[in-house]
Amino acid sequence: MTRIAVVTGAAGGLGRAITKRLLADGLVVTGLDLDAGGLSEMTAEGFTGITTDLTDPDAISGAFETIATKHGGVDVLVNNAGTCFMSDFPDIPATELNKQMSVNFSGAFHCCQAAVRLMSGREGVRKIVNISSNGAYNFDVFDPPHYRASKAAMDTLTKDLARRYARDKIAVNSIAPAMTETPLFGVLSEEVLEKAIAQMPHGRAMRPDEVAAWVGFLVSPAGDISSGNVIILNQGRDVR
Repeated sequence: MTRIAVVTGAAGGLGRAITKRLLADGLVVTGLDLDAGGLSEMTAEGFTGITTDLTDPDAISGAFETIATKHGGVDVLVNNAGTCFMSDFPDIPATELNKQMSVNFSGAFHCCQAAVRLMSGREGVRKIVNISSNGAYNFDVFDPPHYRASKAAMDTLTKDLARRYARDKIAVNSIAPAMTETPLFGVLSEEVLEKAIAQMPHGRAMRPDEVAAWVGFLVSPAGDISSGNVIILNQGRDVR
């Protein structure tokens, strides 16, 4: 059986790496992203892009309806879409807080709702992988509080769904990377970026393909027995 995967934020740096990895592993991938131009660049056998505003529940519902019509179901969901707004407390505008939670958490929540419905009756262990962040728990790093909250909410969702759907053979995990080379580097000042990278034990940020390899592992049969976990990727930075 051909396995059907959905990757959100597919046109971004990490999204492209995850998509490439899943395609190499033989999955058929639908990428959801607001960046229509970026999706159109991702020409590969087995890949389809759907321009989707992941802050709009109706747009998410419509995208998954299209996937259901074309493929009949979903075996894998990777909630990768996310951003980091850099206003600091207490001067975070309400609109920015709402947008941060909508992009990083609410979109993933609604995608999980849609995907779980389409996973029903599919063969094998189906997978949800949520891309979280070290910022959800490491308070030594620079992340602003609304970003942390959005990722912590995602990790709580991971644990709830893992327990809720364990007997249905839906495995749900979070991956929490530290500094990774993505376009989000652009929201940081040079000083903040240099300081953050200096704290990484290997002396460099991680690469998107390295994180994507962990997604591939969880999606593979080797990941069938992992569920409800937040897997921390940070080169051992927080070991004390």
